[in-house]
Formats: sequence, structure tokens, C-alpha cells
Amino acid sequence: MIQVFGHKAPDTDSTGSPLIWAWYLSEIKGQPAEARLLGEPNTEAAFVLDHWDLAKPQIIADVAEGDDCVIVDTNNPAELPASINDANVLQIIDHHKLTGGLQTKTPLEMTIRPLACTATLMHDLMGENAAKMPKEIKGAMLSCILSDTLEFRSPTTTDVDRKLAEDLAADLGISIPDYAAQMFAAKSDVSAFSEAELLRMDSKEYEVGGVSFRVSVLETTSPDQILSRKDALLAAMPEVASEDKVNEVLLFVVDILKEEATLLISSDLSRSVAEKSFDVTVEGDTVVLPGVMSRKKQIIPALKV
Repeated sequence: MIQVFGHKAPDTDSTGSPLIWAWYLSEIKGQPAEARLLGEPNTEAAFVLDHWDLAKPQIIADVAEGDDCVIVDTNNPAELPASINDANVLQIIDHHKLTGGLQTKTPLEMTIRPLACTATLMHDLMGENAAKMPKEIKGAMLSCILSDTLEFRSPTTTDVDRKLAEDLAADLGISIPDYAAQMFAAKSDVSAFSEAELLRMDSKEYEVGGVSFRVSVLETTSPDQILSRKDALLAAMPEVASEDKVNEVLLFVVDILKEEATLLISSDLSRSVAEKSFDVTVEGDTVVLPGVMSRKKQIIPALKV
């Protein structure tokens, strides 16, 4: 049996895409496969599972030597199980930059394309078989695209992503604005999470100039709900950084409706990074970055130390 999984701290794309590809492998290719998660899905992903009546995939902590696996929505070893290089990785489907560091036992199929969403890429790989997707899989695919593009607001959005989402919505009888609003409302409700959980909820580890960062992004239509906890979040950052063995935690609170990000400034290092990376002058413990919405396209490439 093939295990299909995305990255740690699973968002909607890393929750939905494993389900989509496991369906394709099992039902179309005749290769038994099951979706897996590397952690609890975020609130938006949990909403999507419930809305489309999809069972939450089993959460796994690691893989065993020789396990057949397909990796989706990442190719970064830091975001994958510790023993991933011991597994039998059959395929990687991704839309992020090539990180390097993975070692496979045999040749594999690897597809990375500059699209906003892994699910969009999967639709293309399926070809005419995509028409056979059941309603819930189409719903998962639509949800992944709307999440990763922030309902087409993100600069990562391509015409291919938009057209597919519009076609899926028409097929499903879904109003994109109404459904996206429901998704973003679910994503914005973070009241049940501790500060440490928020800092890790949608985060990825990166190294820039020999300095390691946990780059956290919280996308929301209610930024005040997060920023009202600013002091507690700032206080939690050093401990999270220490536990996760990184030099600094950078938290960007993305206001989906205003199309801007607020970066929390917790130290001299984060202040320096903000000023060098985004050409701003920092006064106080936050700085607003107009137009910044995408970690992949606007945050990570800009980071300087």
C-alpha cells in the first residue's frame, strides 16, 4: 500500500492533495494508496474535510524502511518524516522551489511546476481521468486552490489555477465568494490554540545566510483576533525557537481582505531582517508590509540577514 502525504503542519493543500492523489492511484491506476497526515490539519483544512464529508487521514509520526510513499506539496526534508530517506519514495508532486537533500533508493517520478497549488498540478497529471473524480474529491481540489491562492488574491495565482477553480465551482454548483468566505472564516478562528501552536500552525523552516528561521504565516480575515495576542506571541517566540532549534521565529499575520501582512518584531535580529528584506523602517514591535501575501513568492525570496 502506498502512503501519500504532504508537509508537517498540514494546511488545506497538504490535507486535500494526499486525498486526491490517493483516490487517483487507487481508483484509476489500480495501485492501492491511502492519504496520511504529518500532524493535525489546521482549522481551514478541518472545515474542508467536514464540509465534503471526507474522513481525516491517519496521522503518522514517521515512515519505516522500505515503505512505498508519494510526497506531495513539498520536497523539503525538514518538512517530512525523519526517516524519509529510508522509505521507497515513488513520486514527488510539488509547486515549491527545489530544496534538495532527499535521497531516493530508486529512480522516481518528480513533477514540480510553478503553479499556485499542488492540486492544480494533479488535475493536469490526471488528464481526461480527472473527469471521473467524485464530488468530494472535486470539492477537495477546489478547496486547495482557493486556499493556496487566497481566492485568487495571492501573486502565486496563475490563469491555470483560476480557470480550474472556476470550472470545478461551476460543476459543483458552488459560489466561489461564498464558499471561500466560509473557508477563511474557519481559518481565522484560532481561539482554541496556544501561542506556541499558532507559531507552528502554518510554518516552515528556512536557512538564510547561515541563520535558521521558522517562518510562520497566519492568513486571516480577522487579524485583530491574532494581533490582540501580540504580547503573548512575542513572549512565546524565544521558547519556540529554542525547542525547534532555530535562531528566530518570524510571524507574518496576513490580512486576506486588506492584502497586507503584519510582521511581529521580537528581537534585534527580526528588526534587522525586516528592514533589510522589505525596505522598511521598524518602530515598535510590529511593521505592516502592504501587498505581502505569499510566503513562497514574496517572503522567503526576500529574506536577508
